[in-house]
Amino acid sequence: MAHIVVLGAGIGGMPAAYEARALLGKEHKITVINAVDYFQFVPSNPWVAVGWRSREEVVFPMRPYLERKGIDFIAQAATDIDAAGNNITLQNGDKVHYDYLMITTGPKLSFEEVEGSGPHGGYTQSICTIDHAEKCYEDFRKLCDSPGPVIVGALPGASCFGPAYEYTMILDAVLRKKKMRSKVPITFVTAEPYIGHLGLDGVGDSKGIMEHEYREHDIRWITNAKTTKVEAGKMFVDELDMQGNVLKKHELPFRHAMMLPAFKGVDAVAKVEGLCNPRGFVTVDGFQRNPKYKNIYSAGVCIAIPPVGPTPVPCGVPKTGYMIESMITAIVHNIQEELAGQQPSHKGTWQAICLADFGTTGAAFVAIPQIPPRDVNWFGSGKWVHLAKIAFEKYFIRKMKKGNSEPIYEKYVMKLIGFKRLQDKVLHPHHQT
Repeated sequence: MAHIVVLGAGIGGMPAAYEARALLGKEHKITVINAVDYFQFVPSNPWVAVGWRSREEVVFPMRPYLERKGIDFIAQAATDIDAAGNNITLQNGDKVHYDYLMITTGPKLSFEEVEGSGPHGGYTQSICTIDHAEKCYEDFRKLCDSPGPVIVGALPGASCFGPAYEYTMILDAVLRKKKMRSKVPITFVTAEPYIGHLGLDGVGDSKGIMEHEYREHDIRWITNAKTTKVEAGKMFVDELDMQGNVLKKHELPFRHAMMLPAFKGVDAVAKVEGLCNPRGFVTVDGFQRNPKYKNIYSAGVCIAIPPVGPTPVPCGVPKTGYMIESMITAIVHNIQEELAGQQPSHKGTWQAICLADFGTTGAAFVAIPQIPPRDVNWFGSGKWVHLAKIAFEKYFIRKMKKGNSEPIYEKYVMKLIGFKRLQDKVLHPHHQT
């Protein structure tokens, strides 16, 4: 019998445990270790931040659903990993021995890299966790009581830009519904070299489409933005040119600000010698396996992926749901092969597929492969994306509660996008998206 431990139970970790249980059989032990005892559907956080969702709608306790599938669960943060001895030390001092380890922790949020940023001890909000989103909603309600300037965007080194675009557009939609948008100027401040870069050097006409959307909704933007400091009600931003020289210095007033941070690897993982790159992200080979510690696999936001190219302000590469799903499936099959005495042969499909809600409409993109040049390079928008994301939220949460191990991003999202492209051809046969 082998003991497979999944460290981290988010969008990647919980499905990983279900897939491992379904594929590896009951003779092997599977344990999930997570710092908190609940699952949160992070893509819903922009809705939580404006009061369109409650915590109860997007969060549920994990233990009963995991244990129903014969998966052990430990609600403790990991403090140390002895990669040579195959042991994890928990916050309460207990140790857990493993034969195979899947690291799916997600990131550490590095607000400390910009003075005055972050919801704890700083002056900006976040939607990276459910707790942050609830705190952001509290600040949003204060904005409604006393309208003023808003800043939304991404700090230097950020890699997950989609939620910032979502929150900007959702905020615009809810303020218009309240008939107070005219009292709230919105500025998008991002490390990206242009609007719609997304950490991917753009997808299709993402630049043109997003610039059009922002102009239509009277949202101003500053790109190549190196946010240097935040004070109460004021953000300090150096706008750089493409050579990295300071083009203009901005002191931007705000009543409400939501800025996504740079990511790092979590401490317990980052300090393991030979496991991670300097930022604490787990290095993996084509089989999602660490080159030094062969029984450690990793997937999702916590793995190291090089940027698509140099930018004046550092920008990371996002890891979208479909990519994470494919990594997880590859890992579980590779562990199955190792248990059978074979060499790993499965590789994750590093493709980017994303649905972004804009309040009443939305945007979707497909980048195959994620790093250009690409075989598929498509970006589209419309009300169908708004409806698709709502449906996907319900579908994914239901899947997690049922313990369903089938991959769903390719099945669900690709069919939706394929339907939309077919619809475009039927309705607009001479228009090419």
